[in-house]
Amino acid sequence: METIEVRIEKLIYGGEGLAHHDSHTVFVPFVLPEEVVAVQPVVRRRKFVRGRLERVVTPSPQRAEAACRHFTSCGGCDYQHIPYPAQLDFKVQILRETLGRIGGLQYLGEIETHPSAPYGYRNRAQWKIRSASDPGDVAAIGYERASSHAFCAVEQCPILAPRLEQTLKSLRDRLALGALPAGIMELEAFADPAHDPLLLTVSFSRFPTGPRRIAAMFRDALPGLESLLLYDASRDRFELDGPGYIFYTVGEIRYRVGHLSFFQVNHTLLERLRQAVTRDAVGRLALELYAGVGFFTVPLSTRFERAIAVESNPAAVRDLKENLRAASADRVQVVEGSVEKYLAGLTVTPDLIVLDPPRGGVVAGALAQIARLAPARIRYLSCDPATLARDLAALGRHAAGAYEIVRIELFDLFPQTYHIETLVELVRRV
Repeated sequence: METIEVRIEKLIYGGEGLAHHDSHTVFVPFVLPEEVVAVQPVVRRRKFVRGRLERVVTPSPQRAEAACRHFTSCGGCDYQHIPYPAQLDFKVQILRETLGRIGGLQYLGEIETHPSAPYGYRNRAQWKIRSASDPGDVAAIGYERASSHAFCAVEQCPILAPRLEQTLKSLRDRLALGALPAGIMELEAFADPAHDPLLLTVSFSRFPTGPRRIAAMFRDALPGLESLLLYDASRDRFELDGPGYIFYTVGEIRYRVGHLSFFQVNHTLLERLRQAVTRDAVGRLALELYAGVGFFTVPLSTRFERAIAVESNPAAVRDLKENLRAASADRVQVVEGSVEKYLAGLTVTPDLIVLDPPRGGVVAGALAQIARLAPARIRYLSCDPATLARDLAALGRHAAGAYEIVRIELFDLFPQTYHIETLVELVRRV
């Protein structure tokens, strides 16, 4: 396909810019509004073209130099060519547009933004491994390529917290020397940047040797490795070396976080996020759905007469119970299971419901049950504005306009990427 030249009209959710050419809508990454760019079409359909940026013909005055040498090759970042304050402005625009286009929600109030450290913020990373399968090959560590599932070797990753950046370099060096086991497919590392202990999960196509020998190789490579979980895909088998968790401190609370539990990835905004979700929250009963390890449940337990935490991941439930025990939060009921199933049997009305669902959002049946329960307040923390808009619209239909959006805040948990974390507070009209 021949190269086309277009003028970028706006940025959209997903990290691309939008333009038009010969009755086609054109999507292209790594651009800015008003730029004229040359695009190589990669996918062409009847109404749209998805393309690869070939060159910037007329750059935006805002265009910046990327901090990472792998930017545009590695698929981890989308916005390193945009100055950080402008990234926030674009995300606010995209959030408003998505809420309106998908949810029909015309929110005219201010969207408060909470900026992050632009780099060095991630406390968790997942790395792919390219094995040295042919003579002369060197094993490497990296991510997936932009717009592809192909492997992209990296030597640096500036968005990682220093502890994980050092871990990446140590693993890269050991792989190059052949000093790590064969057969590694993927590694996931998690650390509290304020402390040394590291949690590492390693997936193998097949264990090349005994788990003890594998563990010794990783502990030699990574001083401070607190807990190591090894997975053999050929046998669907786990081997644990260590306690199975580390402790992560946020403000005055220390959380236990295990290998298979979710925890927010941006260490620079954790305290601010927790305060925003729990502030001014008091009453008889609080209900947190998708509670994870209890990041919000633990502080809510001191503000309400009772609290209920619902979580379906057994590993997270174990951490949740331990975190509540450590906080002496004996007024909290922990429910392990489906949010929708639990809500269907609930008859008492909470004063507050906190929602922190995965990227797919809240299942439709659960939204109908929330509307039936009619809590005084709902605080919805979303990592995807599209599913957020869908869920808010559905809740509005079920609740027949009973709720008013009184607050929207954007927490930039993922600088240099298109991802948007949004907190929406809804209050039931009297």
